[in-house]
Formats: sequence, C-alpha cells, structure tokens
Amino acid sequence: MPSPFLSYLRVYEPLRAFDGASGAAVRAGLARGAVRPDRAGRRERELCLRAMLRGRLLPGDAGGGAGAPVDVLVLGGEGGEPFVCPLDTRPRAGAAVLGFLAEEDPVLRSSALVVPEAAARRRAERAVAELGDSAAHVVTAAWTVPLPWFALVDPEERQVRLDAQRRVWWRVPIAKALGRAGQAERVVRGALGDDGPAEVLAETRGWLERFDRTSIVELDYGGLVDLVDDAALRADDSAGEVQRALRLLRAGDLDEATECYGRLRDFWGRVAARQRDG
Repeated sequence: MPSPFLSYLRVYEPLRAFDGASGAAVRAGLARGAVRPDRAGRRERELCLRAMLRGRLLPGDAGGGAGAPVDVLVLGGEGGEPFVCPLDTRPRAGAAVLGFLAEEDPVLRSSALVVPEAAARRRAERAVAELGDSAAHVVTAAWTVPLPWFALVDPEERQVRLDAQRRVWWRVPIAKALGRAGQAERVVRGALGDDGPAEVLAETRGWLERFDRTSIVELDYGGLVDLVDDAALRADDSAGEVQRALRLLRAGDLDEATECYGRLRDFWGRVAARQRDG
C-alpha cells in the first residue's frame, strides 16, 4: 500500500528542548528508535487503523495516551546533538476528529465514528490537550503542497531521492524560514490582500514562532511523490516559481506573477486530479 497522499511541514527541535518531565515521552521514543521519514505516513496510518479495528477512536486509547513513548524522526546535529521531530500522532488525530465533528454531516458522523459522538469529542479534546503549551511539530496537506510553504525554502537546496526510499524535501534553519515567511507575507498582503496566501503565511509564521530558534524546518512531498513520475519530479521547480512570483509581485508585475501561478496551478492540479481519477 502506498504512503498517504500527504505533504508535510515539520519542525525538528534540538534534543535539549525536550528536557524535563514534559519531554519524557519524546526521549523514550528516541530511545526506542527513530522512524524513517519515508515511512512516517504509513506508520501513522497503521496506528490509526489499528485503533479503529479494535473499536478505539485514537491511537493510545487503550491506556497509553499521555506519557507513552511517541514516534520521532531524527536528524543528526553539529556537535552530536540530535534534532528531533515528534510525530505527535495522537493529538494530531484528536484535532482531526474535532475538525470532522465540526464540519461533517450528522449522518456521516454517526456512521463513521466507532464510539458515540459525545464520547468521541471528549476523547479527542483530551488527546489534543496532551500537547500542553506545545505545538504539534507536523502539519499536513492532502493531495497537494500549499504554495505558501514554498516561500520558506531555497529552491537550490531541494533534495531528491528516486530510489526505493523515494522522497523530495527541503530543510532550512527556522530563523531563515521565519524571515522568509514574514517577507513573503508582507509582499503578498500588499499585492493581493489579507486573504488566501497571506493568511496561510501568517498562520505558518505564527506556528513556527512557537519552537526553539535553533530548530530545523522540513518541507517534504511525502506520499505525493508516488503520484508524479521521475522525469516530472526532476523537472519540478515549484519553489523557484513561487520565489519568482514573489519577486514579480514586489516589482508590481501582477501579470507575470499570475503566469507563475498558472504554471503552479497546472502542475499541482494534475497531481490533485489523481484523487478524482482514483
């Protein structure tokens, strides 16, 4: 079974950010062994499916929950200190359940839930609360990459693997990502207004501001690489197109910026069309 068709924006914090009692579950997960990034989506899907098949709403509902080891991704750091990205699967799944309850039709809610709706809401709220004052280290998007995410990265720093561990990703120090997000937000807000891309950039910047300033940000195509052939992945210049569009907007050339957007829309529209095609 392929990986879920999700893209990812992740934050890896230095291990020292997880000192103390609040970081015990992360340190336990690290001691247990890191998950490979190309397997993270499948790992999370497996945990959620197992929970549902056993009549549970969320991973960890059987008594793990807060304090149980969490799955982590790890990057080596300078001087030997690792950088760790907790997957935060349980609270993220809880947030997804709350979103489902808020947005979907009552008939669909009752048919999809494995527990009564009121109980599902309580369990999901408890799972989200397990993050405490922290933020989830992972955000996802289905069937596409939100174009504002590309404003965070340098097009020249893209990494591509087309072997068995097929991946496309960028990594950037969080300080640079924050600076780029702020600059892009100002440009987009001035040219296009407060909605749409400007709002996404503002939300992304606010999320990043919650992490240690020595952290590393990773933009990962995740399972979307399985929807694009090797030649198209090599030729893909989405990050470059977004940077060109920002330069054109800064210069007041809305027409040329719109052409950049059109090329991006065509590329990612073809990827998203795979959802309709099954």
